[in-house]
Amino acid sequence: MNPARRFKIFETLSKVTPNPTTELIYQSSFQLLIAVILSAQATDKSVNKATSLLFSKASDANQLSKISLAEIESCIKTIGLYKTKAKNILETAKKIYSQFNGNVPNDRKLLEALPGVGRKTANVILNTIFNEPTIAVDTHIFRIANRINIAQGKTVFEVEKKLVKLTPEKFLRNAHHLLILHGKYTCTARNPKCMSCVIYELCEYKKKLI
Repeated sequence: MNPARRFKIFETLSKVTPNPTTELIYQSSFQLLIAVILSAQATDKSVNKATSLLFSKASDANQLSKISLAEIESCIKTIGLYKTKAKNILETAKKIYSQFNGNVPNDRKLLEALPGVGRKTANVILNTIFNEPTIAVDTHIFRIANRINIAQGKTVFEVEKKLVKLTPEKFLRNAHHLLILHGKYTCTARNPKCMSCVIYELCEYKKKLI
């Protein structure tokens, strides 16, 4: 895909969604971190239900580090892999409270050293909380990047590197959320809504449909 077409795609998506952001509900950087840990292999809707209950009992790292593992499990038991995630959440809360005075660190290595936090989760926090020009490649972004040919790659990391390199600087800050939202509601995995897609005329996937 040539740079002009790629620029127009992001420009069009930005006009439709001028203030893209996560659909996870949170009141602090710590709450978003916990929500993103929970979101692996789970929908935002299911995570929001679980965190609503969890944060009503413990809203910050100090409080969450002091409740029992069983209590955390009971709050998030509707989430897949909830037992493992509960352990990670408890340990992460303890580390955030003891090592960083309850504040989520603005540092990739420190974030990835937390239990349950990998590169994708760290990218979400760096982008959403600290306004870093990072792109967390989830299933939606991986699918779209390859499908419409804005950044093709065989692995998540390969797609991430290409997107960061090829996305016009003007849109790099919001590219993560623009692509996720487009993938959730328009460029879906099955039966993408091509006929109502705002970037249909720019998309290279349509060539395969003709």
